[in-house]
Amino acid sequence: MKDSKPSKSARKREHLALQELGEKLIALNKAQLESLSLDDGLVSAVRGAKQMKARGALRRQKQLIGKLMRRVDPEPIRAALGNFSAKKGQRPFRPKGSDPA
Repeated sequence: MKDSKPSKSARKREHLALQELGEKLIALNKAQLESLSLDDGLVSAVRGAKQMKARGALRRQKQLIGKLMRRVDPEPIRAALGNFSAKKGQRPFRPKGSDPA
């Protein structure tokens, strides 16, 4: 009997997509970040990443943000990022592999 759980590769793709979404949070300004009503730990990790200069430390912090992103629903965050970029006149954020509907 075959398990219905996703493969290791599929889980890794999901985790990398969440990490990329978390990296988008680092680029937000303070007001935009506060308007998202995120978990305190995630907000703290994003603020910490904004202050980091060392590449290795920043890479590890981005991985931590990706791990923390697994606990939250990413869809409201994606929608908010789409709204923020639409206000700037940019194209809305779409994760890799999504259909441009």
